[in-house]
Amino acid sequence: MAEKLEQLEQHLEQFIENTRQMGIIVSDFQPQGQPVLNQKIHAMITGMQEIDRCKSQLQDVQVPLEVFEYIDQGRNPQLYTKDCMEKSLAKNEQVKGKIDALKKFRSQLILELDKVFPEEIAKYKAAREIVKEEPS
Repeated sequence: MAEKLEQLEQHLEQFIENTRQMGIIVSDFQPQGQPVLNQKIHAMITGMQEIDRCKSQLQDVQVPLEVFEYIDQGRNPQLYTKDCMEKSLAKNEQVKGKIDALKKFRSQLILELDKVFPEEIAKYKAAREIVKEEPS
């Protein structure tokens, strides 16, 4: 799969370069430049055909819509992965904080309940120990 993506990338880069060169030729067109312009037009047509051939090999690739939004905004699409990782890390830290707070609350609750209901808490702790010892 990686080889197919690299091949598509090469075709796209070549197509972009041909487009850039054709833009330069057209912006300062001279009649003697017609053969070179024709050559670039044919190179672009060939490039489009090569890109079209690549599409059948890459139909199972799914790209998140947000990547296209990054491109539309003129941002590097590789930043999408970085931003996703940063968001995931922040969310992970937030969830870890909630888990830690709940663990502290549980411990404190058991301590306070033990003061009021010592027998019931002893039974609860014994039941918890039995569950921990049983194989899954």
